[in-house]
Amino acid sequence: MNCLYCKLAVTNLKNNRQFYLPYILAGIVSAMMFYIMRAIQGSKAIAAMRGADTVYLILTMGLVIVALCTGIFLFYTNSFVMKRRKKELGVYNILGMEKKHIAKVMAWESVILYVLTVCGGLVLGIVFHKLVAMFLAKLTGMSESIPFYVSGWGCLQTVELFGLVYVLMLFYNFLQVSLANPVALLHGNSVGEREPKVKWISAVAGIGCIVAGYYIAVTVQGILEAVNMFFIAVLLVIVGTYALFLSVSIAFLKILKNNKKYYYQTTHFITVSGMLYRMKRNAVGLANICVLSTMVLVIISTTVCLYAGVEDSLKQNFPKEISATQYFDHVPARADREYLVEQVAAAAKKQNREMTDVSSYMDIVTVIHMDGNVIERYDNENPAYDFTDMGMLYVMARADYEKFTGHTYEPIAPGSVMVAASHLFEEDSIEIFGTTYLVADKTTFPDDFPDSELQAVLGNKQVIYIVVEDEQALEPFAAYEVRHHIELDTDGTPEERKAFATAVEEALGACKETTAFTSGMLMSRAHQREEYMALNGGFLFLGLFLGILFLMITVMIIYYKQTSEGYEDRERFAIMTKVGMGRDVVKAAINTQVRTVFFMPIIVAVLHLTMAFPMLKIIMYVFGLMNTELFVGCLVVTSVVFAVIYFIVFRITSRSYYRIVY
Repeated sequence: MNCLYCKLAVTNLKNNRQFYLPYILAGIVSAMMFYIMRAIQGSKAIAAMRGADTVYLILTMGLVIVALCTGIFLFYTNSFVMKRRKKELGVYNILGMEKKHIAKVMAWESVILYVLTVCGGLVLGIVFHKLVAMFLAKLTGMSESIPFYVSGWGCLQTVELFGLVYVLMLFYNFLQVSLANPVALLHGNSVGEREPKVKWISAVAGIGCIVAGYYIAVTVQGILEAVNMFFIAVLLVIVGTYALFLSVSIAFLKILKNNKKYYYQTTHFITVSGMLYRMKRNAVGLANICVLSTMVLVIISTTVCLYAGVEDSLKQNFPKEISATQYFDHVPARADREYLVEQVAAAAKKQNREMTDVSSYMDIVTVIHMDGNVIERYDNENPAYDFTDMGMLYVMARADYEKFTGHTYEPIAPGSVMVAASHLFEEDSIEIFGTTYLVADKTTFPDDFPDSELQAVLGNKQVIYIVVEDEQALEPFAAYEVRHHIELDTDGTPEERKAFATAVEEALGACKETTAFTSGMLMSRAHQREEYMALNGGFLFLGLFLGILFLMITVMIIYYKQTSEGYEDRERFAIMTKVGMGRDVVKAAINTQVRTVFFMPIIVAVLHLTMAFPMLKIIMYVFGLMNTELFVGCLVVTSVVFAVIYFIVFRITSRSYYRIVY
């Protein structure tokens, strides 16, 4: 008896291969991607690379996303397939098969699909694992070789994940069949033909959500605000997008229908009525396509931009090749500061390196709370202080500030200070930690100020520079963090620059007791390049990986939507031609309807991306990328490439649609 059920299952899969073949292929690709991600995450070669912790964290995050998206996607495509299968299952029931027999057939179908999906996915995953791992190594700048191996944990977890998904889908299908009567199953693929009603509250709320999300994205100012509000804006836009397709589109079509002059034209009548009757069911698929398309555009464009802008980010965050900082608990003597610079020069001579653009300066820095012209130390336990009001105070002698900015300023009288911020300070006096100073000069950061664009984004409440005349005037601030900086550029290959940075670090470390600094830190652009490549290369890998996954899900949703609509429209097309409408007229109306519905999601997705640009640009500052032109270019290129792919998908799937309809 089990052989009979198995044969019926195989026959059903063959007869419905138009639906099941894309379903199986999508499952195989999903299983392959999950295995590859898990195998790379557990690779010893990847674990040994520089920046491995960062890459591992990114891969773990990607693994969770792939697992969740795969489960949701397979459930979604299963619902399409089951909708087309309901009539067939109803026939089985009427011909005498009990529901427990139908359940056995469905169980065999699930087993066959599961075996094909997992086996195919694991075979392809094992074959392409090393190639993908080498691609990741290339992106992250890894020099070690990637050995070929089969991940036992990857295989086991792939089998477990997809086993769980297919078991849950089988129980879901059992539930649908058990709760439906044979007549309901026979008409299962015709459900949802009633004209939808306009849900005005949902429509207005959806428009409000989108407007609110757009407003947040466009008006956001600081980095902290952008990071805090990003997910709120995303959630509002996603909710608004579903409402847009579910309620707003129906309301708009109803308005067109009520416009008698517009509606009672042959082409308009067919297009509006056809879209209106199917929009309630179609809307969810269109909203899914729109949201997924937006995710693909955002993920790929941002990760590509981060990777392409590695050098820009390095130069922005590390203006000089080597930046060394020594921390003091007092204001160091000028002789000690000069001695530190001399030791760096001696290290350069030993390493045969030429130093250029050498600069040294001192500042005092502390975290503050600023209210008007009053600056106080920031206190985490003070309930009156909000995290967003936390700022940074830098105190510098005039000579050092001139070195820092490259500009000259007038001498500052005793008891007075110069105030520099991203926005002009308006007051004539300023109170700093209980002491009041006259403001001798007020200035904004020069255009070439280090990190000027970032400082402008942070705003004058977050960053303020207090400039005094000399080291003696710095003494009242010596209780806070005193820093001495040595910055320089140098020649040589990346390896020579790294060796020189190590030599400088050792030379300065040997001066700790002599100059009495408490601790030190050295940042080398050559060393940081490896960290940036690991981080940004890992993000690009994850972005491309998830982009491909989301793109595949989008294509499959489009394919099933086009196919299911084709079977529904075939009957309508036949009825309209039988009642006397010209075939060319009906065909033109259906073509217009298909194009309108198909391209609506991509148009809305591009609009979402455009409105999100100001917020995305600020968030990119968190990663040190401030090249707006590069970001715009990546957004435009990504959108164009995605639009081309989307159009190709339209051409391919529309042929399947037209073959069914005509």
